[in-house]
Amino acid sequence: MSVTLTERAAQHAQRFLSGPQGGNGLRVGIKSTGCSGYTYIVQPARDITAHDSVFESHGVQVIVDDESLKYLDGTVVDFTRDGLNENFRFQNPNVTATCGCGESFNV
Repeated sequence: MSVTLTERAAQHAQRFLSGPQGGNGLRVGIKSTGCSGYTYIVQPARDITAHDSVFESHGVQVIVDDESLKYLDGTVVDFTRDGLNENFRFQNPNVTATCGCGESFNV
């Protein structure tokens, strides 16, 4: 089981984590919301618990809680820029459907 970052996503995460928000790594997870069921969350990880899995990807620790990992296993996280918009993009092999706006997904 694993969640990995592309090199571009890892570079962005390293800059993000070295800023004032800091953190021990990048926490990636999901939460229930939206019209299709789930949405992704990405935030600095301040703590690592016994219910977390830690993966090393291009020098960045990726922390995923055990519940989210069931839905994120095999996911590759990329970072994209489109004009003024920039965000993490998820290539999740477990997704069975997404909403029309692309903000939520179902597995």
